[in-house]
Amino acid sequence: MERPSLESLETPAALVDMTRVEANLRRVEAYARQHGLKWRPHTKTHKVPELAALQLRAGASGITVATPHEAQVMASVAEDVFLAYPPVGAARLERLMRLPAHVRLSVGLDSREALEGLSAAARRAGRTVGVLVELDLGMHRVGVQGPSEAVDLARQLEATDGVEYRGITFYPGHVRSPVGSQDTVLKELSARLEEFIDVLSGAGLRSPVVSGGSTPTLWRSHEVVGLTEIRPGINIFNDRNTASLGACAWEECAYSVLATVVSTAVSGQAVIDAGSKALAKEEGLAPGGGYGVLLERPEVVVRGLSEEHGLLELAGTSWRPRVGERVRVVPNHVCASVNLHERLWAVRGGAVEGAWAVTGRGWGAP
Repeated sequence: MERPSLESLETPAALVDMTRVEANLRRVEAYARQHGLKWRPHTKTHKVPELAALQLRAGASGITVATPHEAQVMASVAEDVFLAYPPVGAARLERLMRLPAHVRLSVGLDSREALEGLSAAARRAGRTVGVLVELDLGMHRVGVQGPSEAVDLARQLEATDGVEYRGITFYPGHVRSPVGSQDTVLKELSARLEEFIDVLSGAGLRSPVVSGGSTPTLWRSHEVVGLTEIRPGINIFNDRNTASLGACAWEECAYSVLATVVSTAVSGQAVIDAGSKALAKEEGLAPGGGYGVLLERPEVVVRGLSEEHGLLELAGTSWRPRVGERVRVVPNHVCASVNLHERLWAVRGGAVEGAWAVTGRGWGAP
């Protein structure tokens, strides 16, 4: 079957620039190797097993997922899977236990209730599941609040069948400042993490895995004392938020949504056929506001979204598009946008190389 041309794609279409993706993967692999860190990318960003396989071939030690369905999908290419989400509920646990026996499964959790449910499910399935105790180091979303709680949960882990203690995990999602302005918050995070590690160690609970990190903090991960493993997700594609924080160059943004200008009738704006159901209506971190910008004209902001319409603000540019013209939009948050598309189109140098189904979307068959 002949490959479609970029011009023939029906819009909106999610595009992935493979030259940029490959460069992004080389960069993070080199960084992790330089600093003696393992690299376990979070596949919630792309939800595509073929891209997870590409990350593993590039040097990733395993992969991270957010849902049991993602775990099932990624198990087709990965033998080491970490679920960075508390596995609470019978349906979620049953799906996890159906992973192939050869998959080395670990989960993060922060409660006795989650541990007891996981242990019972693992025993019924005849498998052992690794557990990382989740810590709250400042985001205040999930995670045990103090070192003594971490010790209590880890001790219960060691005394429970079907599970084994493998270390600790955290997510510094509260760090949303530019990369060059993270000194104070990273020092505080590092000191807090070191306190947890020391107290656990003093209780005879060594933490072989200390897993954490995010794309905004990626390139300063080596400054976090005790960290052994990084879990960036967005950096395979990058997005407007990542660029606005200085965590990537604009030329490292590999994901965009191809859209068509459908109206220029209202003065000062152009309307494209990529709305909230293609870009995601998520506020960003860039000072210009809006929901995304054009890849080749980053001064042009998507200032408004309805379900099928995107409004391009033209006040800051001399460019005046015509109806039928095509543009590429870099959204604020790539993960939310990818989740809205059935497929990603792989492109290189303006040519379509292929397409992948976004099979990790949703919850899968019940």
